[in-house]
Amino acid sequence: MQQDLRRCALAGLSAVALSLSLAAPAMAEELHIYAWSSELPDEVVQDFAKATGIDATVDTFDSNESLIAKLEAGASGYDIINPSQYAVQILVKKGLVEPLDHTRLPGLANLSEVFRTLSYDSGNQYSLPYIWGTTGFAYNSDCVTEPVTSWKALWDPKYKDRIYMLDNMLAAYIAALQINGYSATSANPDEIAKATRSLIEQKPILGGYNSTNFADLVSSGEACLVEAWSGNVIQAMADNPKVHYVLPDEGGTMWIDGYSVARNAPNRDAAYKFLDYLLQPEVAAKVTRLVKVANTNAKAKALLPPDITGNPAIYPPEERLKKAEFILDHGEAMKFYQDGWTQVKAAQ
Repeated sequence: MQQDLRRCALAGLSAVALSLSLAAPAMAEELHIYAWSSELPDEVVQDFAKATGIDATVDTFDSNESLIAKLEAGASGYDIINPSQYAVQILVKKGLVEPLDHTRLPGLANLSEVFRTLSYDSGNQYSLPYIWGTTGFAYNSDCVTEPVTSWKALWDPKYKDRIYMLDNMLAAYIAALQINGYSATSANPDEIAKATRSLIEQKPILGGYNSTNFADLVSSGEACLVEAWSGNVIQAMADNPKVHYVLPDEGGTMWIDGYSVARNAPNRDAAYKFLDYLLQPEVAAKVTRLVKVANTNAKAKALLPPDITGNPAIYPPEERLKKAEFILDHGEAMKFYQDGWTQVKAAQ
């Protein structure tokens, strides 16, 4: 009797469990992304969700150093991260990213050839190049009445208190090294020391260091010249035709922000679906239309309007790009930069 009752009870529980399992919806796929602020449009993320049913959550950072520190702390829970070129090198050394499985990325064939042979990640082993831009300077022609093409303009005392440098160590050293005829990637302590002296000599004529609203400063005329990341001044140029962007004669630099799969990514399948989605020409073109930054997709440029492809702050002339350098991992030389930057910030 008891056994019969037990069988009935178990049968009833099994029936309830079966009923619940049939009624419960399948768990939606998730994706967690850690990206540069303003570089991954919400519209593109929502398009991806509609196309795949994958719910993507995006957190943002404002420096490669913040990204690296977050991953080093562990337990980030991110599937995909968005490092710049030198950060890729550091993350690979620290074992914080996984090699990419190219068999799951058929869209890789859409990358421009130049972005498949990158010095910092040959063959795209760890990083999928996404967008790129340059570091140069912008000026307001109300204040700077003659065309300027050299970093030297940012050391010109006639613009005293109306010059702003990026509040970023490596960015500031780009100008200071190149104005002295050195490579922006120098690891030579004597050359870094000379660049440090140049930054200290420049400081009395600066309005300040600014990495946030420098585009607004030059657009309003509060600044005559600002060291600038190209992508940040596009809107200012559109709003004010007196704002001009220059990739300097000395070369400036080129940067690439890409996507990598984080070590032990909890949603690896969703990560690869998203990466391959970004590789579609129509998606890459949409990203560029929305964020006004050049993409790495060979087929996407043909889908863009002339006001974007002809904008020198988005797609600089090829001849100006020839001297642009990549900022790469400085390795042990980083201590010379850090020591020098401390001196620069302390100088009056």
